[in-house]
Amino acid sequence: MKIIKKILFVIAGIIVLALVAALFVSKEYSVKREITINKPSQEVYDYVKFIKNQEHYNKWVMMDPNMKKGYQGTDGTVGFVYAWDSQKDDVGKGEEEIKVLEEGKKINLEVRFIRPFEGLATTEMTTEAISPTQTKVSWGMSGRSAYPMNLTNTIMDGMLGADLEQSLQTLKGILEK
Repeated sequence: MKIIKKILFVIAGIIVLALVAALFVSKEYSVKREITINKPSQEVYDYVKFIKNQEHYNKWVMMDPNMKKGYQGTDGTVGFVYAWDSQKDDVGKGEEEIKVLEEGKKINLEVRFIRPFEGLATTEMTTEAISPTQTKVSWGMSGRSAYPMNLTNTIMDGMLGADLEQSLQTLKGILEK
């Protein structure tokens, strides 16, 4: 019986420690990765502005080929909405909407997560000509996590960053073929 009390005490201590630590962790997160693609900037922009193309390079979209997908509006234009619903917890359910298109330069999406956790994030993808045949692509995500979930912000750069890097590498492979 004493060992059970000790185990419960240790578990309670870990939970309290985590909750206290979360008080000191920022509620805001921001993750960004970049890659150079050997294609002209306009060609890269013309590919990434179409959200349906993410099916070929976005790690999160590719995680469940059987998920239900829905679309509203015209892809590649402000107001287009892509919705997903997966039975896999790491994919979940949500939607993203094109909020800003700056021709040849920037795409901003609002991402609304429904399941497994509700949340709101902004993703931005920019294309910048380095030379006539090279483009720097930057892809970032930022958002806010409520207490105590903000504790996950301490590992967000590593988790999301790795996924963004993998997606950008896949995008580079597609566009440089």
